[in-house]
Amino acid sequence: MSDPSRGRTPKDPFVRPGSSSSMRESRSNMAPASRVSFMLNTMSDSGPASESSHQIAFMLNTSSPSEDDSFSYPKKSRARSGHTSDDSISQPEDLVSSSFIAFMSHSVSSRPTREKQPIFKPRGTAADKRSQETKDTARVSRLAPHRAPSNTSAVSDQVQKHLLLFNLSKEKLLAVKDSMLEALERGLKHHVKGGSSLPMLPTYVCAMPDGSERGSFLALQMSQTQVKVLLLQLTSKDIKEAVLKTKDFDITENIMKGTGDQLFEFLAQCLAKFLAEIDTKEKYFPLGFSFPFRLQHSSLNQCMLIQSSKDFRWSGMAGNDLAQQLQTAINQQCKNYQIEVIAVVSDTVGTMMSCYNEKNPCAAGLVIDAGTNCCYMEEAQYIVGVKENEGRMCMNTEWGFFGNAGELDDLITEFDLLMDKQSMNPGENRFDKLIGSLYVSDTIRCCLARLAEKGELFNGVLTPNLLTKGNLELHDIIEITDEKLGLSKTKNFLLRQGMVASNQDCFDVQQICQAVFIRSAKLCAAGLAAVLTRIRNAQQLPQLKVSVAVDGNLYKSHKWYCEILQETLTSLAPECTVSFVPASNGIAVGVAMVTAAALRSRTQKQQVVQILAPFRLPVSDLERLRNLMRLEMEKGLSKETHGTASLRMLPTFVRGLPDGTERGKYMALDLGGTNFRVLMVEVRSKEEGGVYMTTEIYTITPEIAQSNATELFDHIVSCIIDFEKKHKVIGATLPLGFTFSFPCKQINLDKGILLAWTKGFSASGCVGEDAVQLLREAVQRQENFDLDVVAIVNDTVGTMMSCAYEDPKCEIGLIVGTGCNACYMEEMRNIGTLDGDEGRMCINMEWGAFGDNGCLEHFFTPFDVKVNEESINVGQQRYEKLISGMYLGEIVRFILLELTERKVLFQGRDARMLQVKDIFPTKFLSEIEKEGLGQQQLCAILEEYKLDASPDDAMVVKEVCCAVSSRAAKVCGAGMAAIVEKIRENRQLEKLEVTAGVDGTLYKVHPTFSKQFAETVALLAPKCKVKFLLSEDGSGKGAALIAAVASRKDMKALG
Repeated sequence: MSDPSRGRTPKDPFVRPGSSSSMRESRSNMAPASRVSFMLNTMSDSGPASESSHQIAFMLNTSSPSEDDSFSYPKKSRARSGHTSDDSISQPEDLVSSSFIAFMSHSVSSRPTREKQPIFKPRGTAADKRSQETKDTARVSRLAPHRAPSNTSAVSDQVQKHLLLFNLSKEKLLAVKDSMLEALERGLKHHVKGGSSLPMLPTYVCAMPDGSERGSFLALQMSQTQVKVLLLQLTSKDIKEAVLKTKDFDITENIMKGTGDQLFEFLAQCLAKFLAEIDTKEKYFPLGFSFPFRLQHSSLNQCMLIQSSKDFRWSGMAGNDLAQQLQTAINQQCKNYQIEVIAVVSDTVGTMMSCYNEKNPCAAGLVIDAGTNCCYMEEAQYIVGVKENEGRMCMNTEWGFFGNAGELDDLITEFDLLMDKQSMNPGENRFDKLIGSLYVSDTIRCCLARLAEKGELFNGVLTPNLLTKGNLELHDIIEITDEKLGLSKTKNFLLRQGMVASNQDCFDVQQICQAVFIRSAKLCAAGLAAVLTRIRNAQQLPQLKVSVAVDGNLYKSHKWYCEILQETLTSLAPECTVSFVPASNGIAVGVAMVTAAALRSRTQKQQVVQILAPFRLPVSDLERLRNLMRLEMEKGLSKETHGTASLRMLPTFVRGLPDGTERGKYMALDLGGTNFRVLMVEVRSKEEGGVYMTTEIYTITPEIAQSNATELFDHIVSCIIDFEKKHKVIGATLPLGFTFSFPCKQINLDKGILLAWTKGFSASGCVGEDAVQLLREAVQRQENFDLDVVAIVNDTVGTMMSCAYEDPKCEIGLIVGTGCNACYMEEMRNIGTLDGDEGRMCINMEWGAFGDNGCLEHFFTPFDVKVNEESINVGQQRYEKLISGMYLGEIVRFILLELTERKVLFQGRDARMLQVKDIFPTKFLSEIEKEGLGQQQLCAILEEYKLDASPDDAMVVKEVCCAVSSRAAKVCGAGMAAIVEKIRENRQLEKLEVTAGVDGTLYKVHPTFSKQFAETVALLAPKCKVKFLLSEDGSGKGAALIAAVASRKDMKALG
């Protein structure tokens, strides 16, 4: 059918002037039962029909069917297509379809065979076409529902140039992914203040089902037209064994246009009717509510409506808490039941949670329907503006808004702009309009209309039906792209629109539909690639294996849509291995699972809070602890009460600190375990570099450690001789400081009586003897060798001396590692166990024994009692057992055992390793409390200790570790506050500025210990400004500096 208006300039964007006038003229000449007849031939769309051409003539009636409605078809063709003269079809549309199928079947089978050409093949393009475009073209051809019939060689040239606009290269898709990822991260940081095209709404859904949920749970799912009420009864881990009861209620026009109170009253009435019908004896029901509009949450069951749709305009809802309104209505309408609104969520969240799998829960939910959206589990620490900073929280991206800031402008075609102009929200929801079937279908309609208006389709003929928004729907697209009957169904659709379509037109229409829908799948894949990359980056994983729950009629419509989505996603995010899980259970089930998981998590958290409450010490308890420490310090210093004090307050006879004048070479011996060190320390001026150290490490075998005094100390001396030979100082008798890290009673600076062996040593003939004298006797057994042992010290005093060399204000030493101890400079007048009132002396507090007399009973939890009972020194070092790394892991282990027995942890999973004593070393707490770790990383740490933990388990374990280490830091801080306050009062100062030297792996390595410790000191000793200085080798460098100070004083005495 020729078009007399071809080539004219159109005045209307869709209707060609010539076409419309011709149609009006035709209609005016028609009889009341208006008819249009036209010919289709089987040889060529462009050539004239001949007598021998197979033809079909038929009439379209614009009124009701009548006897004049007729279809003619050559008898020969009828015979070939299997029809007889008696065939009758009651409906004209069926007749058109049947005749057309017969016609196409005959025409295809009767013409010569031609070589098939791939669709989307560019005609007349250069030979060096980019390989990526060729690859994309091949992919489209492979996924096409069928190839062109042999009477069409390919997509027409006029249509081809438009189709290429929808064919997105990998480069463009990667740009979309990167832009989406940037928008996701901006939204996480600024969702409160704005600044991102993505709303990124926190849902406060933090708990995932773990299989332990039991009980009955209600769900209300509200859609555009209905309300579904569901009862989910969970009796086992397998959701397939759950009991489901549902009922749907239609939403009337009055409810759509009424008030918020009317809506919630209606919802509550639906709930009451449902419960009455199932005739349940249960009275308490937790409830989840799915609301299909944008919400701003402040908690899981506190939210306000941000935006509704055109059809729903409830008055009195703005600014109100939806959950509270629903709860109020339920309380009024369901008085026979106790129903608690636990959660309010979106349908996307419901989709994610409906795909329940305790072993591999979905980390994201994707809806590809009339509109599109995505939610995913984000690490809470990265979400600005929410109180929760641990674990994960589901974020509702509302990614349909992506592109509103112009990120997608270079992908927008003229047909997208036409569709957008006719939408209810021009310029908004850009990403939604490129993916969702509601908008994509209309984009195709606009494309067909525009190409017809340009004369590139339908010979320039355009009907009002094609101009009508909504006349092309998803089911039409599905039929048009049908693998077997797509062409005939395309013809039928176009006939229903009043279009005169050639075979070439039908094929072009198919390819337009397919191109737009392929673009939809690829853009959806680019968005999902950004979301999964965000998850992988947040968890700091090189590879991510993840499940994504997916729902929506567009996703389900065609197998090739799923294939393109998966293939494109793999290409854009190769680091992510993705399994798509169809949401077959329904959104309402997902909402019920959100409720079940939230209630289970709430119950578990209450038990965790109860168990950890004694570890969360109030300020009043810390003040009491500080005061008790002060009292015990005074007792230990007093000659009269020293014997009953739990603090030994041992004089060290170190009476001076480095003053910077120390010079020369000194030896140091550090003995504290199976490895010991020999050091040579050269002290120069600070301008010359200060302290230089040379070190050698030697081993004490178990045989020697458990032998006798002679063998042990002879071995030590032989190692010292070896050191001096290696470093060519043999024969030079250097002053030596001896760090002897075993319990001693010090009689003088160079005399210390060993009280007991620890750390695997048991050499006979040592306990009760002076360690320095035993060393000197071993030296005397050597020929031509001598040592000048000037001081025996413990590592705490060495730490203070090491830091005092750097900072003259350092008068305190602290060790917080495997053990715990402190020392400080006390006024001689306060040391009742020694004579003399002048000057100061370092006091080794041995504060690990604080509380051994029972004064700390108030602070011991049942878990501390168990640790003490299973230790090798029951009833001793009670303060140290609250602080040091040797014991913190055991406290954590006993707490986890209790939580496991209460079924709060490790639901049915292997936790036998918790029975192993000392399984958690000091580094365990430091690793698991490290800032920035995601749940998967925490699970990986626990897996190293052979604990099969779920993400929720991992968060509980971390919470336990944090509580135990926090108490340790604060208890230690209370002790330090007592020391600095005593120094301030000794000197009668209003304000004290002092430095404390600190050493020990717990203090140095643990991520929060030092901070909480310092904060506690500042809180409990507000008149003291304390600087904490990390020690560098207190047991080696410090011992040498003590020898240097002692030598300096001796020289002054001689002078």
